[in-house]
Amino acid sequence: VQLQASGGGLVQAGGSLRPSCEGTGGIFSDKTVGWYHQAPGAERKMVATMTSDGSSDYAESVKGRFTISRENAKNTVYLQINKLEPEDTANYYCAADLPDLYDMCRMIRRPLRYNYWGQGTQVTVSS
Repeated sequence: VQLQASGGGLVQAGGSLRPSCEGTGGIFSDKTVGWYHQAPGAERKMVATMTSDGSSDYAESVKGRFTISRENAKNTVYLQINKLEPEDTANYYCAADLPDLYDMCRMIRRPLRYNYWGQGTQVTVSS
């Protein structure tokens, strides 16, 4: 599966963006998908996860502002980001893979590690 992320941009604090990620070249609907972000000099961190049946999970720092969704008919996953903060500035990556464990802490089925990654889309929030 190849993943192509798009929809990042430069916005003012308080604004919204909806990056998207399209999967091609394989079955998308049976995979857990995730969004990660990585700020300069920082490690990549999970922000949102969605399973094939629509269960979702979010990092504590984004709950209430970020919403993950998917359209399997379009092989696409979205990340609605509202009330953007300068701290949200990062490169946003999508990932997909079959789940192989149940994360009892986060209460979601997910891959131990994702093997399919998109190239990232930059989100920059000005104050």
